[in-house]
Amino acid sequence: MKVIKTDIPDVLIFEPKVFGDERGFFMESFNQRVFEESIGRKVNFVQDNHSKSIKGVLRGLHFQAAPYAQGKLVRCVVGEVFDVAVDVRKGSETFGQWVGVLLSADNKRQLWIPEGFAHGFLTLSETAEFFYKTTNYYHPDSDKGIIWSDKTINISWPEGYNYILSEKDKVQPQLHSCNFD
Repeated sequence: MKVIKTDIPDVLIFEPKVFGDERGFFMESFNQRVFEESIGRKVNFVQDNHSKSIKGVLRGLHFQAAPYAQGKLVRCVVGEVFDVAVDVRKGSETFGQWVGVLLSADNKRQLWIPEGFAHGFLTLSETAEFFYKTTNYYHPDSDKGIIWSDKTINISWPEGYNYILSEKDKVQPQLHSCNFD
């Protein structure tokens, strides 16, 4: 497994070794020891989520407030998405900065998004299926978000798509007025 650093040191890309031939392929998609050595701490994943989206669906930017914050290991197993992590840790040197990565069934990459980051993605292919491993259970009262188009964060979302958002995601607050508690 190759570990690739991003512009935000705590956000990492995991790229598996894929062994393929005319029959198909084999890969190790997760290894607890390699993962924990890479992020420098013990992690216990407690929940797996699976979503399916059509082209142009933009989900996010979502996070859960402490003490229910979730770290996420995410990957796209069908199609392609532009995946984004935004640092929302108060006092962090990279607060408000973002990392964007193409995740696809073809590149088989995974993105580690630690606790304290907002997360979102845009579906680039006709459909995409997306898997999340989380370090904490979903807690509805701790569910928070930031508007996807926040000008202070200034994410460079891919252009040429008719963004399809949930009603909830259309009315999320700006970063500067977000309640992180």
